[in-house]
Amino acid sequence: MPHGRAIAHPLDSCYHLPENIVATLLESLEGRSQRFLICTSLAIVVILGLADYLTGYEFSLSTFYLAAVALATWYVGKSFGVVISILSLAASLVSDVAAGAHYSQALIPIWNATLTLTFYLVVVWLLGSLRSLHKELEERVRQRTAALTEEMEERQRLEAEILEIGEQERRAVGRDLHDSLGQHLTATALAGQVLEQKLTARALPEAADARKVVDLIEDGVELTRRLARGLHPLEISADGFVTSLGELAVVVADRFNVRCQCECEQPVPINDGTKATHLYRIAQEAVTNAVKHGHPRHILIRLSRSSAGIHLAVIDDGDGLPEQLPQTDGMGLRIMAHRARILGGTFVVSRGATGGTVVTCTVP
Repeated sequence: MPHGRAIAHPLDSCYHLPENIVATLLESLEGRSQRFLICTSLAIVVILGLADYLTGYEFSLSTFYLAAVALATWYVGKSFGVVISILSLAASLVSDVAAGAHYSQALIPIWNATLTLTFYLVVVWLLGSLRSLHKELEERVRQRTAALTEEMEERQRLEAEILEIGEQERRAVGRDLHDSLGQHLTATALAGQVLEQKLTARALPEAADARKVVDLIEDGVELTRRLARGLHPLEISADGFVTSLGELAVVVADRFNVRCQCECEQPVPINDGTKATHLYRIAQEAVTNAVKHGHPRHILIRLSRSSAGIHLAVIDDGDGLPEQLPQTDGMGLRIMAHRARILGGTFVVSRGATGGTVVTCTVP
């Protein structure tokens, strides 16, 4: 026999069979009406009374009446449990007398009946108390579950609101950069060009220096535009999202001196601005993480779609994920995962087959 491997005995499952039957029976009774349960309890008393009569007075079936007592007490209530206890005792006495029971003294059946009824009533009290505790516990669990559900929904709402506020701030800063600083630098570049033309017209050597200043200002204008697009990249149209991913790849390649490509083999139009924004931020964060922590030579942003939804993947050939992420890191990963959850999608970070890191997000 191989070590560490257990072989189940064929009879093991049979030991759990009664437990499964009882559990199934109890679950089926939970949804029944009180009328059905009352009739069932009374029917059990009648059937046991008939069986008690047929077996004779020598065999006592008093214990079996507890099935009806327990059923009545647990599912209907203590009062009905007391009624079934009295009826069970009466059925037991009547069946014994009908079967020909004779007692040497009249106090003997009274004594036996008193003990039996006391036993039934104790069972009724215990089961009734247990049922009350069970209901109280169920109510507490229900209230706690409702509170936790409400708390989770509120937390998700607040997280989504925080992300939306962040996006609004990014858009505001992006517009300010583009409309204010960008225009100001453009006007400065034009003034510099005018100065360069005047210096050139006078054949002064400072004209070359003015040209360098103009070139630097124009570089600043381009940098401002790139920053503005990074903060507010999406003007949503049928192909605006794919275009924005392509621009992201170009900006990353120029800024960080790595090969960054955007691959989209088939049209993936996204007309939902919220969805496009979240997917763009996931791609942006994944690319930024790859550059900062993975030191890759090549980054691929891949966008595709299938019957399952839209697939976004960011693949790099960098150092890859560590065996265990530091506890203090991972805020970007949590934000990306949260964005995917907002869209009702899945988010996975894994090691590449040949090294590096693969970040995938699939949304409906």
